[in-house]
Amino acid sequence: MARAHRDYDDIPGTYVFDADHHRKGYDLNMMCMSLNDPANRAAFAADEAAYLDNWTLTPQQRQAVLDREWLEMLRLGGNIYYTFKIAIFDGLTMQAVGGAMSGVSENEFRQMMIDGGRGNDG
Repeated sequence: MARAHRDYDDIPGTYVFDADHHRKGYDLNMMCMSLNDPANRAAFAADEAAYLDNWTLTPQQRQAVLDREWLEMLRLGGNIYYTFKIAIFDGLTMQAVGGAMSGVSENEFRQMMIDGGRGNDG
């Protein structure tokens, strides 16, 4: 059964982390959380694909992780606080990930935030 339309379903470029989205991304988010453990980070570093085999990810979630498609991870149920653990693993800053998701450089993203963020029109 399809879920009912929500008022926030049409916010451009936004994936609201509601209960449905949480269920959709549970395994993806738990995999990300597992990177808190140094042994898990070492296993992920040694062979990312093999490490992901230990988790019940959809093929799309798996590919998004391997390709570091940040927006796709969010679309597929990821929560930014969890998926950012992969960015930390990669040595990325929040501004670098925000820039990648916004189609601008890390410095451009940083300046955009200093200037008050992106306008309502995107």
